[in-house]
Amino acid sequence: MKLITMFLLLGILPGTIKWETDFDTAKKTAREQHRLILLNFSGSDWCGPCILTRRDYLENPGFTEMADQKLVLVNADFPRKKKNIPSADQVKRNEALAEIYNKEGSFPLTLLLDAEGKVIKIWHGKPESSPEQWTAEIKSLCDNQK
Repeated sequence: MKLITMFLLLGILPGTIKWETDFDTAKKTAREQHRLILLNFSGSDWCGPCILTRRDYLENPGFTEMADQKLVLVNADFPRKKKNIPSADQVKRNEALAEIYNKEGSFPLTLLLDAEGKVIKIWHGKPESSPEQWTAEIKSLCDNQK
């Protein structure tokens, strides 16, 4: 119990991963660490499939473990509730990403990109495979890029 409390206080619970909000920083990190980028477009407070994708796939312990070793994660969130809307700078960054990668405004939309931002794979909507199969597919794509 003390260990869990310590992790909570430090904000480093096992299975929690960092989501980058700046795409240029993500590309730099991906280049330096020889990783791919997983870019997720979501409507975190209004899009049912987005909420399910985050809960069932992106927060799945198997995914978080793999992502911690192989990916740089970027979330471009487009919430609607006033209390959830990010800073004006973040909104601009998210809109700029959408202009490049999500012109149709699909939610959720998840893309696997190389460190330069080239698209490797796209998932429209909530993945159709199980979280375990989806994680294995991404891991395989990462391993094949080496």
